[in-house]
Amino acid sequence: MDLMAELLDDLRAETASFEALLRPLGDDDWERPTPAEGWAIRDQVSHLAWFDDAAGRAVTDPDGHRAALAGSGRGDGPGDVAAGGPAGSWVDALVLEARGRTPADLLAWFRTARARSIEVFTTLGARDRVPWYGPDMSGASFVTARLMETWAHGQDVADALGVTRPPTARLRHVASIGFRARPYSFAVRGLPAPAEPVRAELTMPDGAMWTAGPGDAESVVRGPVLDFCLAVTQRIHLSDTALEMAGSPAREWMEIAQAFAGPPGRGRAPVSG
Repeated sequence: MDLMAELLDDLRAETASFEALLRPLGDDDWERPTPAEGWAIRDQVSHLAWFDDAAGRAVTDPDGHRAALAGSGRGDGPGDVAAGGPAGSWVDALVLEARGRTPADLLAWFRTARARSIEVFTTLGARDRVPWYGPDMSGASFVTARLMETWAHGQDVADALGVTRPPTARLRHVASIGFRARPYSFAVRGLPAPAEPVRAELTMPDGAMWTAGPGDAESVVRGPVLDFCLAVTQRIHLSDTALEMAGSPAREWMEIAQAFAGPPGRGRAPVSG
């Protein structure tokens, strides 16, 4: 199986996992608050649906997407309020616009937008370039980012419902984009790109090791892949993970790690004593 086929299969599976959280919900459940301040479950769904629509347009009409960005002032990245982005951003405005939709309408919107975007993604090559709300992305990274977003917002919904989701092998994609976003985590804060290499050695759910970075790097992040993914998507405070950082470059990165586009996220407050 080639890379794009693998990514698309895993995106479909992550989509099914997200929908499984939503199907049993009554209308009142959609109003439950999530860990993202000011966002209910309904807002997590509308956020994904809106950006799925945008993702499809970015692939089918890249010039139109760029023109729309230039006219909207959104080209520096949307932020990700659900990951702790800036309050009052235009992403919040999009959420507010969708508040008048019923839960059934929101679910139908998400399903339609996701199905259309996946169909469009089948036309992408791994190295094709796609415009987005920050730098252009490769086709492979673009699909990976949608999977990462689905998993992260699914985590918000699961937390709101008190549901513990079993970690899956799909976390390797979230870990990959999170690891590759290390330079961005610094750049988005106006900090110089780190010169020292860092390695990640993460334990997958089946006990296998997932690694990235040079084998001789002195600075290493070790621990469960789930904790790493929660940290780089800012769904957990670093102190609440089982991650171990050897060397200051690894710790400095993990303290600000950010896999999603947009300005610096606020992350989560620590819950451990």
